[in-house]
Parts: sequence; structure tokens; C-alpha cells
Amino acid sequence: MKLVQEALDAAVVAIGGQAREGQIEMAEAVANALTDRHHLLVQAGTGTGKSLAYLVPAIVHGKKVLVATATLALQRQLVERDLPKIKPALEKVLKRDLTFAVYKGVGNYLCLQKMNGAISDPDGEILMEIGALEKDQKRLRAWAQTPGVSGDRDDAPDVDRRVWYANSVSGRECIGKDECTFGSQCFSANAKAKAQTADVVVTNHTLLAIEIVDSHPILPERDAIILDEAHEFMDRTTQAVTEELTAGGVERAAKMAAKHMPNKTTLAFAKAADEFAEAIGDFAKDVRVDPTRAGRLPELPSSLVSPIRKVKEASAAVIALIQADSDVIDPDAMAQRARVKGATNEVQQIASKMLRPGAHQVMWFEPSFSTLYLAPLAVSGVLRANLLTQSPVIATSATLTIGKSFDAIAKSIGFVVGSEVEEEESEAQNGEIDPANVQMLDVGSPFDFAAQGMLYLPRHIPEPGRDGPSLDALTELGELIEAAGGRTLALFSSWRGVEMADEHLRKVLADLKLPIITQKRGDSVGPLVERFAKDPSSILLGTIGLWQGIDVPGPSCTLVAIDRIPFPRPDEPVMAARSAEADAAGGSGFMQVSLPRAALLLAQGTGRLIRSLDDRGVVAILDSRIVTKQYGSTLLNSMPPFYRTSDGAVIRDALKRLNQQFTEQGV
Repeated sequence: MKLVQEALDAAVVAIGGQAREGQIEMAEAVANALTDRHHLLVQAGTGTGKSLAYLVPAIVHGKKVLVATATLALQRQLVERDLPKIKPALEKVLKRDLTFAVYKGVGNYLCLQKMNGAISDPDGEILMEIGALEKDQKRLRAWAQTPGVSGDRDDAPDVDRRVWYANSVSGRECIGKDECTFGSQCFSANAKAKAQTADVVVTNHTLLAIEIVDSHPILPERDAIILDEAHEFMDRTTQAVTEELTAGGVERAAKMAAKHMPNKTTLAFAKAADEFAEAIGDFAKDVRVDPTRAGRLPELPSSLVSPIRKVKEASAAVIALIQADSDVIDPDAMAQRARVKGATNEVQQIASKMLRPGAHQVMWFEPSFSTLYLAPLAVSGVLRANLLTQSPVIATSATLTIGKSFDAIAKSIGFVVGSEVEEEESEAQNGEIDPANVQMLDVGSPFDFAAQGMLYLPRHIPEPGRDGPSLDALTELGELIEAAGGRTLALFSSWRGVEMADEHLRKVLADLKLPIITQKRGDSVGPLVERFAKDPSSILLGTIGLWQGIDVPGPSCTLVAIDRIPFPRPDEPVMAARSAEADAAGGSGFMQVSLPRAALLLAQGTGRLIRSLDDRGVVAILDSRIVTKQYGSTLLNSMPPFYRTSDGAVIRDALKRLNQQFTEQGV
């Protein structure tokens, strides 16, 4: 433990930080978990420095560690800032070389074979049809030919997504390094090779989830797994294994097959694809006429059963034909065959699952994109069996407790906790780790929330309805923003709320000329936040994408306003199905599903306010239910311990004083 402390001190100095009690406590707990091979859940509040608290003990113990993050922002922070800075300092302390790498899915890298292959496919033909994309294609090709480039989409020139798809493949469509003409130059294969030998590999939740659920190794072997942003892991796992069937996906596979081997079999596949496209298009029209038919489906609509069965049978016939065709030796043709087989096999498997969904799966239809979805109701069982018995898992986040208890999130990840420990037999055997062998720790935060922030809980605002924020809530929001001189992040639980707030604020704040930045559907969050951070007087209005991961310390964000408690919408298929299952089992879907979800999002949303030791400000929750309903205490106990008041005058005075201080300082 002495070496861990020495290494942590060196790492903190290397990044220009300072020692923090919570960070030291967490580092010691991580070191113990790795040594004793038990699981660990650590809630580490904003400002703790949790990345060093898990990286340093892992490196000191010489463990090969896989770090999985939910967001690209944290992934970049680790591989572009934290690890490069601490590497020389730790090498000096430990007297050995250290290596780290990032690993992403195959589709995140350019495929040189597809880019340079002599045989075009439907993806590439799109570029020929749309001449405006030619410039992007040339830029991407020039970049790919530049010595030393990574081939990684995040490092590539910004090009139209269709250009990227025309030059990349999925894991199922990849021919493999050994068979490919460009195998020695393959960006994805070289990134994976580097990751195989690295001490620390950084990846994402989605890739880890796919490996766990499929029980098929994708990522490098490791001695331990660190789940950062662990509160999102269940949802990311669910998203990763959600199947979707679209006319576009089926038609793409059919066109690829027809181009590779035109014959009666592929012609039948093309016909089945056309019939399915027509059927799902007609169903989408019916749903738009009658919106009550949208959302969750108790069973596959009868009008889609026959078209999907034909797709399944036709795609299976194509796969059988491809497997029987062993005469292909041309590298380009072999690569094309691999892509055809991968795309067709995916369609066949998804069609089969749609025709026979499991008892613990939920199916729904999204008319906007004419897409059928199929998702598991729960993933905790497969996570328990395939993740938690294999190696120690350190799960950490600023928000892991709901109402001061770890149980809800621990259970969602698959840990055996509480009464389950006695009810369930240990699954550990032959050296496996017991999913019940887990320690839970809250190391707090270095911030003094009660002194740095205020929580405004107005009682006079009526309960929100289905039509968006009330006029009272919008009026209150306008008055708070005026008092704060802008400097506001306003979070809404629906697009309707964002649009209503935008319209109202542009009217009532017109004379103040405060910049209003409003998130639109499809907007990338990063540029919005950059604009907000650069202009301290600005107001940023947004929905769910802005509730988590936004880090704007300083005077730009002194007011965080939340329009309503973010309960899941009744028409959200997976959440609604999980609630119904809990009710059917004699429990409470509201208490077991809806309330924990809302508490987690509220904790994340309110966590946007205090991001440094110098921050001051107000969180305003414009939903009176948080103080009038019995469940409000659970929600409040999940948030930082701000000073609480329902007195609007006190809040407005505090915001005016803060604004005056910043104005006098010229910010």
C-alpha cells in the first residue's frame, strides 16, 4: 500500500493536481480489491479524481486492466490526457515501462480493402450516385494514405456518414487479417494487436457488453475490469444487444448478395426484401394514422409475419450457397463474399429472433424510421454469469446510490446484494469470483455542496402535465435567468419542453439580449456546450443528452434549471415492460423501475452545477411533486446535499449577487 501511495502522489503532481482524501481512500480500496480478488462499487463525487484512483493501483499491482467508459469524452480524457501525463511519473516510481492503448469496434476504423478493392458494392455505389460526396471521399482517401494515421473515425477528417460507411465494415463483414490483402496494414487489426500487450486498455461499454452477452472474445484478456460511468452500464448493455430490423438493412444485404452472385437464390432474396419493405412501409403508415398502435408490441404484427419469414428463408438460402462456394481465391472477391455473408447472416439471425421472441424480451415499432426493435427485459443475469464470475470488477461513478443505497444499481449490473445473498446459491466455482463478494464504498466529494450551492424547490408551481411546462414554470424560469444574468443550463425531459421554453424566453428576455442556445434534434452535444462555456451570459436549453457528462466549471453555469422529475415516459417500451414485469411479480414497477431511473437522472442533472472548488450557484427543480409527494425524499437523498429552500426571493437575491460579482470581475 505504501507503493500505491507513492505512485499516486507522483501521478497527482504529474497532472498538476493536489492530494484528496476521497481519492486516497478509493485508491486503497481498489488496491485491496485487486489483491484479494473481490468486486468493488465506489461512488466518487465530482472532483474526487477517480480516474487516477483506479488507474494508479491497477498499474502498481501489475494487473492487465480493461477500462470501459460510457462516453467518448471520458475515453479521450484517459488516453489523451491522464495516461500520457502519468506514464513517465509512474515509470520512474515503478522502474519499469508502462503501455496503454485504446480499442474500439471494427466499424470505427477505415477498411483499406473496401476503400481500395476493385469490386464495388452498394455502399460505394451511393457515392457515385451522389456527386456531392466525392470531395469527402477524396479527403478520406488522402488521409488514409498519410503515414502514421490511426484510421480511427475520431481522428479522421469530418466527412458525411455515408462516406464513412462506404469505407468501413462491421465485425461480421470483416474477412480477417490473415485472409485480407491489406492485413498487415489493417488499422483495426493493428490497434487490436497493440491493445493485446498493453498494461491498460481503454474501451467502451458497448464493446464490452457485446463480448459478455455473446460469450465471444473481442477484447484483450485482462486480470480486472474497471467500469467507469458504471451507472450507465445496464442501459448501454441493453442498447448493445437490442436487435433492429429495417427495410434498408435487408435491402442492402440483398443488393450485396445479388452483386456478388447473381442467380435465382439471390433474386429470391431481393424479392423478399422488396416485399418486406412494402409491408413495413404500409404498417408504418397505419401507425401514423393511429398513434396508439406505436410503441410496444405484444406480438409481431400479423401483416409482417409472412414477409419476415420469407426474408429469413431467403437469407438462409443465400448463406448456404455462399458456404458451398469454396472456389473463390481472388482477394477482392473473398473480401466481398465475407461482407455479403456477414450482412446476410445478420439479417437472417434478426429475422429469426423477431419471428420467435423470448418470454423475457420486449418488441416495439418506431414509425419515424419504420424500424422493428427487440430487446431483453433484463441483462443482469447474463452480466452476472459472464462478467462477474470471471475477474474482479471495479464499478465507479459520481452517482451509484439511489436514496443513499447502492442496491438498485448493483442489482442492475448483476451483483448479488441484500436479501438475494441468502436466497441465491453462490455461482462461484473452480476459481471463479462470487458475484456476492462485493464491497461498496462512498468516498464523498471534496466540494462543500451546502456552502457552494442552493437547491430551489418552489411549492407554488402546479404539477406538470403532458403538454410540457406550465406557464407558471416558464415564468419562474425566466425570472431566475434574469436574476442570474444568463449563465443558465436548462434541462428538459422532452423536446416539447425545450421548444416551449425557447419561445417563452425569447419573448420575456428580449430586452436583455442574452444569447439563447437551443438544442435541436440531431445536434451534436459538444459544439453546443463549447458555445455555452465560451459566453458566460448565454443560456443553453436542451433535453436528455445534456443531463449527463457536461463539465462547465466557472461563471457560465451558475443556474441549473430542471423542468420536471424525469420519470420514464409511459410509452418508453423497455422501461414500461420492466415496470409491468415488476408489478406482475407482486412488486412495484414505480418503486423498482421508474423511481430509481428518475433519481439517477436527477442526480446527474443536479451534478452539472458544482464542477470545481470555486463554483457557486443554484439548482432549481420546477416540479412541486418533489416536495409534496412521499417519494420526493428518495429523490432528494440521491442528490448532492445543497442548502434547500422554497423561498424564491432568497434564490433570486443570491443569483443577482453572484451575477454582480462576476460582472465586476469582467466575466
